[in-house]
Amino acid sequence: MRKSDKKLDNQICKTLTNVCETALEHIFGFQWLTHRVNYQHFPASLIVTCVFTDQSDLDRIQLNHEDSSLRNLIVEALVDIDIRLDKPEQQIVFDSEEACEVSHQGNWERRLGS
Repeated sequence: MRKSDKKLDNQICKTLTNVCETALEHIFGFQWLTHRVNYQHFPASLIVTCVFTDQSDLDRIQLNHEDSSLRNLIVEALVDIDIRLDKPEQQIVFDSEEACEVSHQGNWERRLGS
């Protein structure tokens, strides 16, 4: 990773940490989020994964349109640091601890393809 990529990654981490703290306070079932990116294809390669406890939490946030609210919060936070996502519906995804446990025995690194 180039020095400029590292600096940008730190900025993304700080921004997403703030989003995470807000989501933990306001969205029931939200657990954490992470990102992965290939800086050779940035920003198109930026993927933000928002993790909830289980499928019922994912169903509930979609029913209550909290998924859109969280996606908008992430998009706006990234715009504040001059990062614009071309396809937020594809670049901000939702997952659950339950699904990772079932399909990858809780191994998030393998699940996310890191």
